[in-house]
Amino acid sequence: MTNETVLNNRYRLVAQQGSGGMAVIYKATDQALGRTVAVKILRPSLTNDPAFLARFRNEARSVANLMHPSIVTVHDVGNDGPTHYIVMEFIEGQDLKKIIKSDGALPVERALNLAIQICAGIGFAHRAGLVHADVKPQNILVTRDDTVKVTDFGIAQALSDVQPGEKQSVVWGSPHYFAPEQARGEKPTPASDVYSIGIVMFEMFTGRLPYTGANQQELALAHIRDRVPMVTEFNPTIPEPLARIVYKVMSKEPAARYRMADQLGHILISYRDRRDSAPVISTPAPTYPQTEPTPWQPAAPQPAAQTLPQGVEPLPTQRYDLAPNAPQASPFNRGAAQQTPMPQAYQNNPFNQQQSTGNSGPFYSQPLYDRKQDVPTTLDLVTVALAVLAFFAVACLIPLYIAVFQARFGG
Repeated sequence: MTNETVLNNRYRLVAQQGSGGMAVIYKATDQALGRTVAVKILRPSLTNDPAFLARFRNEARSVANLMHPSIVTVHDVGNDGPTHYIVMEFIEGQDLKKIIKSDGALPVERALNLAIQICAGIGFAHRAGLVHADVKPQNILVTRDDTVKVTDFGIAQALSDVQPGEKQSVVWGSPHYFAPEQARGEKPTPASDVYSIGIVMFEMFTGRLPYTGANQQELALAHIRDRVPMVTEFNPTIPEPLARIVYKVMSKEPAARYRMADQLGHILISYRDRRDSAPVISTPAPTYPQTEPTPWQPAAPQPAAQTLPQGVEPLPTQRYDLAPNAPQASPFNRGAAQQTPMPQAYQNNPFNQQQSTGNSGPFYSQPLYDRKQDVPTTLDLVTVALAVLAFFAVACLIPLYIAVFQARFGG
């Protein structure tokens, strides 16, 4: 193709922007609408199968209905003779693969932001019933302000329905990112896209791919058989919770991953929000013993002070004479006979309900003591003896007092 090539007298090809195993991408001008577009021309090796072309057109029409800020908009699909093409919006930026090759491992915040946008775009397609089937950094365009645009929906999905004899070229089209079930020749599902997103995240966090191989077959087998590595093995600065998320989405079995990209996106957003809102504490805050009763557990009232004669000790009672190791009497551990039913309005308030131990339900506690019961009802022996002695002393003084009176006034 040259700069003079015009497809269907409408799309003038300006310059080649990139190429892959399935297509060559050109920057072009839509002469009918006067705007810059991207034209992806399928390689001739893919256009010899009428069944594939029909499937590809159907997929392209489905993708054209996906209007999402993280998905490249499809404007047109058609052919000019043997040349089959798809017309999309032109994105000013570069693909994620070039960014990783240039920068290596990306900062956590940036990689997390890109991953969330990737999940948003692919998750939107999943809800529409579409599977990307070829998620890889080369198909993720990033603008200058780090806005993600996922592209190449439809081509891989169309290829997934080719004849069994042709599946080898499909399975190994992107062996670094294909899910194990795709490597086995099975039809891709949304969970397959989730796996591929996990590989892309691994590459963003570490600057490298999780599996290597001398050829495409070894790489495909590595996805099926090799141990799943943790991103912290290659980049210890990645937070452990984030590393576990990536590990989960790289699971060999689809059922062990998140079912759709939306679910993974929500998990990443939740992690980011918790991480951003977590307070930074340099040292643990000191703890102090609680000296005042909480509002929901009133302290027991103290008995009134008793004034007793010197040397007279109070009568031992269960309310006051508690051994040091004895269980303390509690208004929440009373027997049923001491429980007063709680009013219905009080029971309906969750902030006022208490959980009693060994009792049937919440209740009002009775006072810990009754002043009437605290007054001694019997006199001790010492008091009685003193009273008797006083009586006899007074009785003995009466005759003496009478004699003195008579001697003084009777004389």
